[in-house]
Amino acid sequence: MTVYNFSAGPAALPGEVLERVRDELLDWNHDGMSVMEVSHRGAAFMRAAEEAEADLRELLAVPAGYRVLFLQGGASAQFSLVPMNLSAPGATADYVDTGHWSSKAIREAARYCRVNVVAGSGPDYLTVPAADRIRASAGAAYLHYTPNETIGGVEFPYVPDSGSVPLVADMSSTILSRPIDVARFGLIYAGAQKNIGPAGLVVVLVREDLIGHARADTPTVFDYAAVAAQGSMLNTPPTFAWYVAGLVFKWLKARGGLAAMAARNREKAERLYAAIDASSLYRNAVAPEARSWMNVTFRLARSELDGEFLRLANAAGLRNLKGHKAAGGMRASIYNSMPVEGVATLIEFMREFERAHG
Repeated sequence: MTVYNFSAGPAALPGEVLERVRDELLDWNHDGMSVMEVSHRGAAFMRAAEEAEADLRELLAVPAGYRVLFLQGGASAQFSLVPMNLSAPGATADYVDTGHWSSKAIREAARYCRVNVVAGSGPDYLTVPAADRIRASAGAAYLHYTPNETIGGVEFPYVPDSGSVPLVADMSSTILSRPIDVARFGLIYAGAQKNIGPAGLVVVLVREDLIGHARADTPTVFDYAAVAAQGSMLNTPPTFAWYVAGLVFKWLKARGGLAAMAARNREKAERLYAAIDASSLYRNAVAPEARSWMNVTFRLARSELDGEFLRLANAAGLRNLKGHKAAGGMRASIYNSMPVEGVATLIEFMREFERAHG
């Protein structure tokens, strides 16, 4: 039986990447040691790290004047590190509130700066603000938004215009799913455990003019400028996760890069939403223009069927479809590693379940 993992994160990794990790696990680079055992400062790992960064820059078409950092702590750590590095004490930072993760970022940032929520879509979080409702404040240190809310399945169909204010984005669940214009952003951060690699790694792309201004009490290992100066080797990085991320970047390049990935991701999302919309048992409440490509949420019209739906789905090899505890219902996360065949299998299962229980 083929198993399809719809987990929101840690999410499925490409099968080809996992097979290569398996084959190299005990003897990486023909040195008789695992990649988990070699020095991060050794020539072999340094080459792998540099190649991973170069591949990521190529995939995202990162322009000159940006630093790429490979850090620990996940995206949640950046909720603190962004204001610590980009805002002076007493400064104001603008935030857009569209769901669980942007709300958490707002609460954390309020410990370090004055937070100004310039727009939002609460309390139900079923859409995103219209583009003309988002206006950065004069003098704001930055404008922060979350392009995709994994829990609610809400996604921005546009990039906000922040004017001269640096735009900051938590792209944990959208990075590498389609091309983006990096030049429109001052800083992008992304936890690896969705489209990049294993949990424990976070990637930061930051414009060079924004670093070097961390507040005085920022720990050195969290100072973007200090990390950049050492090539993300200021302290021991998450070497295994970095190595796997590098393999994922090569997997993406071999499959046509982000333009090809965007076409597949759009197809998967459109097919699944079409099946939901055509059903009388399933429903998605998110505004159509704000539906996520990556996290498709849906509910059953009869909630008493939830347990049976999940039990039979699990038995059919369709794993991790239960929605986040904060939202309930179902959630199918269809990141880059989810093949079109996995979505087709889910749709057929949903139709069969509806015929039996609808």
